[in-house]
Amino acid sequence: MSAGPRVAAFFDVDRTLLTVNSGELWVRYMWRTGRLPLKEAARSILWIVQYRLGVLDFEAVTERAARGYAGAEWATIEDDINQWFAAEIAATLTAEGRARIAEHRDQGHQVVLLTSGTRFVAGPVAAMVEVAADDVLCTELEVDDDRRLTGRHLPPACGGPGKVTRAERYAAARDLDLGASYFYTDSFSDLPMLERVGHPRVINPDSRLLRHARRRGWEIERWQQAARP
Repeated sequence: MSAGPRVAAFFDVDRTLLTVNSGELWVRYMWRTGRLPLKEAARSILWIVQYRLGVLDFEAVTERAARGYAGAEWATIEDDINQWFAAEIAATLTAEGRARIAEHRDQGHQVVLLTSGTRFVAGPVAAMVEVAADDVLCTELEVDDDRRLTGRHLPPACGGPGKVTRAERYAAARDLDLGASYFYTDSFSDLPMLERVGHPRVINPDSRLLRHARRRGWEIERWQQAARP
C-alpha cells in the first residue's frame, strides 16, 4: 500500500500566528525612540498603505529598505529587535495558531513559517512554536564574512508571488505536494500562495481577502486568544 502525498502546513506570521503586524509596530517603535527620520517614517507609512491595498512591490520595497542597513552588525540589530520582541510582540502569539500547528504535527505534516518579514522577527516566532530555522521561509538579508549587512537582500523577497517561489523551491527539495498542503494567512497580498495550495485557510482576513474568501467558499477563522507562555 503506497503512502499518501507528503503534506506541508505553511503559516504566515503577522496577523495570523500573531494578532499584530510586527512590521508596523517596529516602525512605531523606531519613531517613538527617535531613530526614524521623518522622511523615512513617511516612506514607511506609504509602504504600509500599499501593503494594505495589496499593491506593494515587495522586491522594490525590500531593496530600498535593505540599503538603509548597509554596514550594520547583524548581532547589534538582532539584540535590539529581540528586546523589542520580548516587550511588545511575544505576548501576541495566538493560542489558536499554536494549537493548529500541534494538530498538523500530529498528522505528520511538515510545519513551515512563510512570511514576508525578515529572520529578525521570524526567528523568535519560530522559536516560540518550535519550528527549525531551515523551515522558516522569509525575506533574507545578505551579510558579509564579518556578519555585517551588505545593504542587499537575497531575492526573491518572500511576499506576494515571492512566497510561491520560495514555497515551491522548499517543496521540491523535500518532495512535498503543494496541492495537498495548507496555507494560513490574513492578507490579500498572499492570494497567489492561497491559490497554489490545495487547502487555503483564511485567518483574521483584511477586507479584500474576506470578500474573496467568501466568494470562493474558503474557510475563514478568527484567531485572537493569547497563547500561554
